[in-house]
Amino acid sequence: MAPWALLSPGVLVRTGHTVLTWGITLVLFLHDTGYVNVLPQPQEEAKEEQTAMVPQAIPLRRCRFCMVLQPLRARHCRECRRCVRRYDHHCPWMENCVGERNHPLFVAYLALQLVVLLWGLYLAWSGLRFFQPWGLWLRSSGLLLATFLLLSLFSLVASLLLASHLYLVASNTTTWEFISSHRIAYLRQRPGNPFDRGLTRNLAHFFCGWPSGSWETLWAEEEEEERDGSSQAV
Repeated sequence: MAPWALLSPGVLVRTGHTVLTWGITLVLFLHDTGYVNVLPQPQEEAKEEQTAMVPQAIPLRRCRFCMVLQPLRARHCRECRRCVRRYDHHCPWMENCVGERNHPLFVAYLALQLVVLLWGLYLAWSGLRFFQPWGLWLRSSGLLLATFLLLSLFSLVASLLLASHLYLVASNTTTWEFISSHRIAYLRQRPGNPFDRGLTRNLAHFFCGWPSGSWETLWAEEEEEERDGSSQAV
């Protein structure tokens, strides 16, 4: 094999995909998802889960499993046995939770897998030739056809997962909040999502961490805005 053959687009794509996939998977497996501290550190006396100013209608509640005070949007994961900030879901493929600190990386992982699946789908389709008789074609291209159908299924699943997470990110909500909003105290009594700040600010906060601030502060600001709007209407 000629040395320059190693620099062909196909080899570069497969190499890049392998390195990125294993790298992101390893980080998702080992990365801290944003656990709530079980024991406060001396220098963290002002941590939001300990001293956050939350309206009395939504007090911080103590987790019945690990007994920590849960900030808003946190939930206990029974698989990880920890409370996770801005809990989205527990991913069995990563054997880790998707939470406040690794959710952007999880979205990037889904996007990477979708791009590579679409690339493989294109290659499989370009290899199919339909000018041969059916029996001969099936014997020569049956495996390639099965690969194309399998890649189509995987691409559809990856597309739906990525689209659903991008929708949730754009509205600043999580999978858990979207599915169980009727069971969550700080969402059940509100007509809308109190954390939604518009598409631009939601995306900026999710991917860049801006604007920063605790969810309790945002919830309180939304509550105050609603009260001011009600008083002006009266």
